[in-house]
Amino acid sequence: MLLSVSIVTGFKKEIREKVTGFAGHIQIRKFDSNSSFEASPILFSDSLRKGLEQIDGIGHIQSVATKSGIMQAREDILGIVLKGVGIDFDSSFFVKNILEGHFPKLNAGTRSDEILISKKIADQLQLSINDTVRVYFINNTETAARGRRLFVSGIYETSLEEFDESFVLADIQHVQRLNNWTENQVSTIEIFIQDFNRMEELTDLVYSKLDYNLTASNAKDNYPQVFDWLALQDINVVVILVLMLLISSVSMISTLLVLILERTTTIGILKALGTQNVSIRKIFLYQAAYIIVRGLFWGNLLGIGLALLQKYFGFIKLDQANYYMSEVPINLAVFPLLAVNVLSLIIILLFLLVPSFVVSKINPVSAIRYE
Repeated sequence: MLLSVSIVTGFKKEIREKVTGFAGHIQIRKFDSNSSFEASPILFSDSLRKGLEQIDGIGHIQSVATKSGIMQAREDILGIVLKGVGIDFDSSFFVKNILEGHFPKLNAGTRSDEILISKKIADQLQLSINDTVRVYFINNTETAARGRRLFVSGIYETSLEEFDESFVLADIQHVQRLNNWTENQVSTIEIFIQDFNRMEELTDLVYSKLDYNLTASNAKDNYPQVFDWLALQDINVVVILVLMLLISSVSMISTLLVLILERTTTIGILKALGTQNVSIRKIFLYQAAYIIVRGLFWGNLLGIGLALLQKYFGFIKLDQANYYMSEVPINLAVFPLLAVNVLSLIIILLFLLVPSFVVSKINPVSAIRYE
């Protein structure tokens, strides 16, 4: 039970962090029908930033700009999406997922030619650190393609194919200049929040701060297939926990009945001496609770021990193409572990109330003769 809870909660936490780490919990875009990466610009003014920062629960705000292009390396070409980021960009997620090199060095006054590409793109174009590539872009208002000569500073891998297959991170000033935008014009404003459970509430609060031509959406709106898939994992956990509790309860019921039958004579003597049925039932329930607690101790020791081994050594691997990660994730949060232990103890003891009534059916005379 502990392993089931820690693995599923770890799995959900890991996927959630990858999706929100790449695109933020809440995104602000232009309110139009354009859903491509050639988004209409929005003005990220100081007044808008201050209004968003006043919302309780907002952790970080950053602006990005995206543009589709074609990357050429030697004789190979590949369609990519250039995600322009600035000095306000929180790079911690990508730094954690970098395999080689470093995150592009960004400066407010100088445009950087460094880019961060995914391992998938690097493999397809046979690129490595410090390689030079050319990326070509086309604007609707221009007939000729614009080219940029860029340098690979790092290679990342998130295992999320939807992102790794396309996105290349670069200085936002490249995208702004290619689109003839000002420094305050961006494609999207990404917002990170402090509590994931408040995402729906904070999305509504952010939307209330926006002008009529802007809209706000959250990660669940943008990637419903991922979060619907994660929600299905809760059903698996519930089924496993229910089955384990039923098996444990049946085992303890059998154990309690054996204890009662083995002590039939003792029960008869106690009843003959005037002991109430309730008192005798309590004796057996206390003994059953002792057996349960002892079982919980060894179960916790084994379960948490295996979980820690997997967390720090990762000996159980996964197929990244199907599970978005290379090894089974573990989340050893205190509250879920305590909840499993406490609920198990309470539910099994409740199940044991029924067989404990067998004590009241035992006749003292027959019990003493039974010996």
